[in-house]
Amino acid sequence: MLKIFITGSSDGIGLEAAKELLKAGHEVLFHARNHTRAKELERKLTKPCKILVADLSDIEQTKQLAQDLNALGVFDVIIHNAGVYQSSKQEIFRVNVLAPYLLTALIQKPKKLLYIGSNMHPQGSFSKESLSLESGVDYATSKLQVLMLSLAVARVYTDTFVSTIDPGWVRTKMANYNAPVSIEDGAKTQVCLATDTDLYYRGKYFLNLKESSYAAKADDIQMQAILLQKCQEITGVSL
Repeated sequence: MLKIFITGSSDGIGLEAAKELLKAGHEVLFHARNHTRAKELERKLTKPCKILVADLSDIEQTKQLAQDLNALGVFDVIIHNAGVYQSSKQEIFRVNVLAPYLLTALIQKPKKLLYIGSNMHPQGSFSKESLSLESGVDYATSKLQVLMLSLAVARVYTDTFVSTIDPGWVRTKMANYNAPVSIEDGAKTQVCLATDTDLYYRGKYFLNLKESSYAAKADDIQMQAILLQKCQEITGVSL
């Protein structure tokens, strides 16, 4: 049995992945943005599960979430699934980029770290000037930065298997209910990579259960270093 934590698991792909992992007999800890969503999540679950509450757009709440998780011991798998799309650039930067950075830096290292990317990341751009709480970033850029974070972490955490998952264009509230990929198929790669003990990977990008290519600009080590430096300056936490 694996001990797994998934951010943004009160609905959407995160919830679907969590349910499948529960069915397989694993211990899954859920995350909801606020207590209202946590109550709604409780009604969706068939058995009592631990739900941690934190608004990932709030740096202090995100730091507290990390403390709460560390108090529960070391996890086998952490999936950074939470994300916002139709929000302000400032909130997108806080939730999609700063939160996974902070949680990665503060939580005791698990055996596997999975980040949720997007096929929109090639449309993203990177500039040092845009890395601030005031300017924020658009969604595509946030997913480029998440991929860069994942690649950087894969080099630093040499004893942890780190990769990025592209779930595809999934029929969810955040994306579009007319999207071509079912929520069940969108969650499959999360479930597979979290549980497959034969997969040994670091710094890879997965789509539809297979290793896939990604935009080469994400490999720029100098830009990755700038991203980590700016995240450290903003949060006061180093990786």
